[in-house]
Parts: sequence; C-alpha cells; structure tokens
Amino acid sequence: MTPSVPYPPDTAVRAEPGSFRDPANRVFQAGDDILRGLREQAAQDWRALAATDFFPPLIAAGKICGTEQVASDRVPADDGGPWAAVLRHERIPFLSHPAEWSFAMLRDAALLHLEILAEAVPAGFTTKDGSAWNLQFRGAEPVFIDVGSFEPAREGEPWAGYRQFCQTMLYPLLLQAHLGVDFQPWLRSRVDGIEPHQMRRLFRGVRRWRPGVPTHVHLHDSLTNRHAATTGREVRGQLRHAGFSREVVAATIRSLTRLVRRLDWEPPATGWSDYQSTCGYSAADRSAKQQFVDAATADAGRSALVLDLGANDGTYSRIAARHTGYVVAVEHDAAVVDRLYRQLRAEGERRILPLVVDLADPTPGAGWRSTERAGFVTRARADVVLALALVHHLAVARNVPLALVVDFLVGQLAGAGGRLVVEFVHPEDPMAQRLIANKPAGLHADYRRDTFERLLARRCVIQQRQELPGGTRTLYLGTVRD
Repeated sequence: MTPSVPYPPDTAVRAEPGSFRDPANRVFQAGDDILRGLREQAAQDWRALAATDFFPPLIAAGKICGTEQVASDRVPADDGGPWAAVLRHERIPFLSHPAEWSFAMLRDAALLHLEILAEAVPAGFTTKDGSAWNLQFRGAEPVFIDVGSFEPAREGEPWAGYRQFCQTMLYPLLLQAHLGVDFQPWLRSRVDGIEPHQMRRLFRGVRRWRPGVPTHVHLHDSLTNRHAATTGREVRGQLRHAGFSREVVAATIRSLTRLVRRLDWEPPATGWSDYQSTCGYSAADRSAKQQFVDAATADAGRSALVLDLGANDGTYSRIAARHTGYVVAVEHDAAVVDRLYRQLRAEGERRILPLVVDLADPTPGAGWRSTERAGFVTRARADVVLALALVHHLAVARNVPLALVVDFLVGQLAGAGGRLVVEFVHPEDPMAQRLIANKPAGLHADYRRDTFERLLARRCVIQQRQELPGGTRTLYLGTVRD
C-alpha cells in the first residue's frame, strides 16, 4: 500500500502508518521515494513473483504500480533486524480513500483486483487479502499498489482475501446497485468495510434474491456463523479433505467478475448534475471565468498539484490540467462525480482524479488511532487551489464563518507562493439570495465582499482581481505570503 500522509520534504526514511498489519513487509517514505522492506519469506516470494510470466506484463500495462528492487540498506534495520530485500514503488500522485470513490470507480477497482487475481492463480500465486485499500487511481485509471500482498498459493486453500473483497468492494456495490443507497458513508465509518451480518439484515424478503446476494451475503454469513468456533487451520483442512482445488478458486473469481460487471447504477438527476446551466452564469461570465483560470494556472508548472474544490462537471479541472501535473477534482455529489469519472475514463484521462468529498465534513482520519489512514485535509496539500462558486455554499448554506472558509482554502496550499484562485459570489447575486432567504434574518450579515477581501488579504497577496460581466461575482488570484 502507498502512503496515506503527505510525502516528507526531506529524505529521512519514515514508516507508513497504514502498513503495519502485515509483519512480512512494511512501507516507508524517503522523500519522493516509496520503499517497501521485505522479511526473508516475503523476499523469496518477491523473487518468485518477479520471475513469473504474468507479473511483469501487468506492471508494463500499468495495472500494477511500477516496482523495482533496490539496495537493502535503503531502509534501516528495525526491531525485526535488517530487511532481506527492499523494493521501490512508483509514486501515486494523490492518495484517496475508497469512501471518496464513486460507484463506477469502486467497480473498476474491484474488476482490476479480480483481473489480476485471475492471472495470478493459474501461475500458482494468490493475494493475502482483497481489500479496496490495495488499489489507488491514476486519474481515471485504477492501479493495484499492494505488491506485498502476493504470495504462492497453497493447493486446497480458498482465496484468503474473499471476505475483505466482499466487505470493502462487493457489498458497497450491491448496496448502491440494488438499493440505490450511497456506499460512501458506510466505507467512511469502518476501514474494514461492511460485515456480512449487516448486509443480511438489509437484504431480506424478496431482496435476498437479487443477483449476488444469496451466495455472497446470506450463504457467506451462514458459513461465517457456522465456523465461528473453528480455527482457520481447521477450516482449510476440511476444504482440502473435501477436494477444494485451485480450479475452484479460479471458478469463484470468474463468477465474481461476471457479477461485478453486471452491477450498475444510473446516477440520478440532482440539484448539482446540471449546475453549469442553472447557476446563473451568462455566456460572457463563463468565458471570462475560463480565461481567468487559464491565465492563473498557465505558468504553475508541470509538476504542480491542483485541488479543484467544488469541481462539478470538471470544466475548470480540465483547464488547469492543460498546464499542470495533476488535478484532484473534488465534489460532494456522488452522482456528479460518477458522471465525470465515466467521461474521464472514456477519454483515457490519467491526470484528473475525481473524488466524492463533502468539504464541510471532509473524510476524517481512520483506522488505528485515526492515523492509519490520513484524513482528506491532511492529504490534500496542493500548489494551486481552485475554489470557484464555493465560498457562498460553505459560508451561507453550511454556516461556516467566512474567516474559517478563507483559512481552510489557504491552509490547503503547500506553502509560501501557493496560488489560490477563488470566486466570491456577492450577497446580491441570485444564487446567494436564494441561500440567504432560507436563513434567519441577520445570520449572515458579515457575508460581504469587503469582509472577504480583508480576510483574504491577511493570508495572501492579492495578485489579480476581476469582476465578471454580470456584476455580482468577483474572481481573485492570491499567493500565500512568506
């Protein structure tokens, strides 16, 4: 697994908080390098894996993250002694949580996991687990990152990752495909996903006959309960005695693949799905805004990371991507993100990553001590932040004080010189008026342009200010003060 915290600016080797669960290997950060220390058995498994016919083509195709062996002294010895081998992995531009993915993103990640497993099993390999955390995205392309999960398969044993696959990928997909229930809050609440007994309660009556539910929910839960008092070693012995084979594992993988491919969810129309045509912009406003963003990002640099907060259909993400290295397009509406992802996937776009994040309630830290998986605010430090038609939604619709909104936006920049491209929607704008009308009188008396400019000037040097032709919206380009 790759890091869940920002990469350190120096070359000090630091253990990744989210990689402690497998004692056979551990992931570290050393500046821009992502390193994995392997114990002796894991090192042997790696050498066998690298020598197979199936593994190198998957790396070459970008389906598994780029990996190479480097000098073992790159990672210092720890309490377990010197590392038997050290690998260096490709750096993923931005690390996301499965709870931040849309339906199509999770489905594509699940299908890639199954595709890799289907290649590995005939070659005598399997994966120790089947978690959604084993994958990340390069733009609209999933990539498998947990190389340390591969190990030689043992004849007569089932896929050890089946339960995790169900809990973190299949069950969330079933929830959304069959019930229309957003899975993101479920995955956000538990890093280990949804338990079989929870799913069973949701799929009662006629629902229990939906595709995939009888076998992977009800039967799975029944077998779990039946073997609750039986050790894993005893269960594996019983399966071997019953003639369980590698062919059965391969058949299970094929069946899961067919099921996941059939699952689908049509994003419903929401208040945000047609926002570009309902937000009140004139053609002149829209053109001026696009030109402003284009100019503000033109010389940001090909290595720059951009956060487009409140990205909607990705119009401004695409503009920023012309000039920069990578854009994270954040939107709270899962249906909007799903549509954008499908468009980007069809285009083969690898430099724009769409994510489902509510900026008024962003993804928190999760797992052990809430640091095993870093929260969104910790991960999302960028060179450029776009906050277009966003401030009024946070300040008025969500009652976040204007000063805190500005602090948040500036705080997501990586440091001095970072650029903030922000739009302030005046109180008299029809959209702002609609939001204010739903609030008690006087509640947002401080929501004014002069107040916003004063707060912004405290944190940034305002390099450029432009009022849109409609007269009720102003764009700013600010750079963080030294």
